[in-house]
Amino acid sequence: MYSLTVRDHFMIAHSFRGEIFGPAQGLHGATYVVDVSFEREELDQDDLIVDIGLASEVLKRTLAPLNMKNLDDLPEFKGRNTTTEFMARVIFDRLAEAIGKGDLGKTGQGLCAIKVTLSESHIAWASYRGKL
Repeated sequence: MYSLTVRDHFMIAHSFRGEIFGPAQGLHGATYVVDVSFEREELDQDDLIVDIGLASEVLKRTLAPLNMKNLDDLPEFKGRNTTTEFMARVIFDRLAEAIGKGDLGKTGQGLCAIKVTLSESHIAWASYRGKL
């Protein structure tokens, strides 16, 4: 299995509901470093997994609607705790949709899985990996 990873980041504010979150129940900010690994069984006709420049652009476009937002104010997250784990899946789903629409061009058609990892600090991160 081949994989290629691109990285970006985004900044958000949010709060959590539930005593398990302690002080994080209050409004706080996070800067997430996002790593997305694109996977395929075999290289394409150009010996690529996916075009790295295009993958970086699609990731940046995917993160843009979240960047510098208070996630508590976004209707799609109403009633949810926007934990690192939850947001990894959100970004996975949005990238999978973009791939399905052809945003990664011809090389994107051969992808079989992606893994999204959100690092909230240098000591804590969460991932979601799924098949396409």
